[in-house]
Amino acid sequence: MVNSVVSVTGLTVKRGGRPVLRGVDFEVEPGTVTGLLGPSGCGKTTLMRAIVGVQIVEGGTVTVLGKPAGHKDLRDKIGYATQNPALYADLTVTEALRYFASVLRAPAGDVQRVIGEVGLGSHRDAMVGQLSGGQRSRASLAVALLGTPQLLVLDEPTVGLDPVLREELWTLFHSLAASGVTLLVSSHVMDEAARCQRLLLMREGRLLADDTPLGLRERTRTADVEQAFLQLIKETV
Repeated sequence: MVNSVVSVTGLTVKRGGRPVLRGVDFEVEPGTVTGLLGPSGCGKTTLMRAIVGVQIVEGGTVTVLGKPAGHKDLRDKIGYATQNPALYADLTVTEALRYFASVLRAPAGDVQRVIGEVGLGSHRDAMVGQLSGGQRSRASLAVALLGTPQLLVLDEPTVGLDPVLREELWTLFHSLAASGVTLLVSSHVMDEAARCQRLLLMREGRLLADDTPLGLRERTRTADVEQAFLQLIKETV
């Protein structure tokens, strides 16, 4: 039995000779919503790519569901939504999702299910190339939800979305976690931190904290996660 869905030990990544991740260590428990927070450029996307298995690493290990990241047996067990949705612009939303459903061998009924879950019902027949940035992000999230992924890795899934839709998506995330799905959600918006059960705070390629929102506030004696993050930076400096 796998106790941790994700286990990262001593992860180091360099790009152009420059350290991007510096000895990162953490674990993600099953059925939880873990937030990966930090400013743009701190290494969040690189870390997510390493977990999905598409990032060349300098050192350390990344294990997902008991197997090395990138293992062929993980392909239908991980849903990944990137910051830059890779959807064909000349297909409709439904056509694009049907294509990915066939690649993932997901049930045919999944297409309409995920369209509804991400709030794109009124745009199901719209061309992907005509969608707004926020709508394309939702379409990318819909791809990640196809099939029955055990781990969802979502890179800034709520960026550019209005508050109502953000609320709906976070409700969906917690519903998925309650059903046993594990979610790792990145954001640079600190007010989303309170929605997570656990937080990984990053800065300049290092993990500053791995704790619950309440634990972070109590540890730093601050009123919210943003103040806690700033306090941790001061302590580090």
